[in-house]
Amino acid sequence: MGSLNNDSNLLTDKSAKIFIAGHRGLVGSAIVRKLQHLGFTNFLLRTHSDLDLTRQSDVDTFFATEKPDYVILAAAKVGGIHANNTYPADFIAINLQIQTNVIDSSYRNGVKKLLFLGSSCIYPKYAAQPITEDALLTAPLEPTNEWYAIAKIAGIKMCQAYRIQYNWDAISGMPTNLYGPNDNFHPENSHVLPALMRRFHEAKVNNAKEVVVWGTGSPLREFLHVDDLADAVVFLMEKYSGLQHLNVGSGKEVTIKELAELVKEVVGFDGELVWDSTKPDGTPRKLMDSSKLQSLGWTPKISLKDGLVDTYKWYSEHLKQ
Repeated sequence: MGSLNNDSNLLTDKSAKIFIAGHRGLVGSAIVRKLQHLGFTNFLLRTHSDLDLTRQSDVDTFFATEKPDYVILAAAKVGGIHANNTYPADFIAINLQIQTNVIDSSYRNGVKKLLFLGSSCIYPKYAAQPITEDALLTAPLEPTNEWYAIAKIAGIKMCQAYRIQYNWDAISGMPTNLYGPNDNFHPENSHVLPALMRRFHEAKVNNAKEVVVWGTGSPLREFLHVDDLADAVVFLMEKYSGLQHLNVGSGKEVTIKELAELVKEVVGFDGELVWDSTKPDGTPRKLMDSSKLQSLGWTPKISLKDGLVDTYKWYSEHLKQ
């Protein structure tokens, strides 16, 4: 499965040049916060208008000029089921371009270590639960987001191929469902947790009597606060050097019903929570097995309740701006 690597001097060299691709997103912004908290100062941060990662020549020039020491690849074209169904070409092409350009330029310009971040959607639709890393490529994917998943799988394989051929330290981490500050709270295309938070907040503000949620509330899901992921990213950059990708999850399951009730409590909505059982539930269970990462010595620290309080505080403050 790979090994602990104590050769990396990431944490001892606070002036190391670190390129965080996707630093404005949910994941990238959390990684920047974590590294700043640890005392790092030499960040290479570029917005999409500064540097288009899909353009190979631009990426080559950036790496040749800036020569980063470490790269964390958290940039991706992401979206929900509707977006994936509507723009499949974008999801496969843009993600393949970003990954290929950044990984190859990193190797060619002497980057010491690269971490590629993917998603739990890389696994088969009907993978045995909890999902281990070995489940990859054992059965068909979920058709609705296979374009994105195929790109992410290619990213894992590219890191493995560069390790095998060039003995270059490229690793991959696959996070579970994430939430936290800078999440997407859009009413149509956000994920279940931010969507619930927004709906309960708007119901509270409008003094609504009830909030109706689709399904029975029985499906089980796993959530990880993005600050825990950022902590795991630093751990992996410092400690892990292996061929195999590693799952990064909380290992804790919650029903959608329990989640909705917890969000309702955190938001402070006093009305009724109604379940529309005529609507579909989705996959009954989705849990990743993160025991390999935990066996290396990393564990999540933020409880779901504390994480929701933190996220709602950010959301409330963000609404005022």
